[in-house]
Amino acid sequence: MTLTQYDPWNRLNQLHKELDRAFDFRLGQGDGEDNSRVVTCDWIPPVDIKEEQDHFVLYADIPGVNAKEIEITMENGALTIRGERSAATKETREGYKRLERPRGTFYRRFSLPDTVDVEKITAKGQEGVLEVVIPKQERTQPRTIAVEA
Repeated sequence: MTLTQYDPWNRLNQLHKELDRAFDFRLGQGDGEDNSRVVTCDWIPPVDIKEEQDHFVLYADIPGVNAKEIEITMENGALTIRGERSAATKETREGYKRLERPRGTFYRRFSLPDTVDVEKITAKGQEGVLEVVIPKQERTQPRTIAVEA
């Protein structure tokens, strides 16, 4: 019996990429749009985003990825998370009948509102879950300015 890697979403993902290419003729023309979807990745970790009164919390499921090998960047109002889950070598695949867990690089990008405090973003990884805390800026209170005569 030969080992085949089964990915039930592969055909749907390919169709999605082809439709994106067909209908987005401006892609990659430097027009200031977010072109993050052109980045190739092998898998996409599922993410939950929760909004609290004073911060947002992003939870990403990334089991099998060392937290120290995850790269998180914040640039131009976009939070980017990328990393890699090591691919199984031919020697480590021996004995397996099915491989369904995705391997390789992952990439996620999120647009953040202007109200976040970029300098205070923190992240930690624990038990296969990445938690990114994105604090909101303190709201400035309106004030009345006296006009001198």
